[in-house]
Amino acid sequence: MATWQQFEGEAAELAAEVRRVLTAEVSHVLATLRRDGSPRVSGTEVAFDGPDLTIGSMLGAMKARDLLRDGRFSLHSNPGPDGDAKLSGVAVADPVASDHHKFRLDLRQAVFTGIGDDRKHLLIQVWRPGQEVERIKRY
Repeated sequence: MATWQQFEGEAAELAAEVRRVLTAEVSHVLATLRRDGSPRVSGTEVAFDGPDLTIGSMLGAMKARDLLRDGRFSLHSNPGPDGDAKLSGVAVADPVASDHHKFRLDLRQAVFTGIGDDRKHLLIQVWRPGQEVERIKRY
């Protein structure tokens, strides 16, 4: 797993694209796992905090309960005309937050999907910690 800072260090251009779409809109979609293993989707906001990408939640919210029980998550950026990002990994609770929940996102994968320069294909870029960025074209 990796911090946002590691992602930027290993794949600076891709991290910049992902940051751009995450900061272009306030709300994004977070997927967590319910107690029975089925998915739950919730709105969430993200923040860049030093080396980390973080999310917050009201105390006792269902998404927070899900993450405290099983930290696995997927985050899908609010889609826009210039591509969208999907991040997955494990959310780690910040023990210092007291009037709300705060989670640091340990990244296992980042994906950015956009239109290729020729405007005739999708370009999917995939990063995993310690690996080169994989670029996939779909026509």
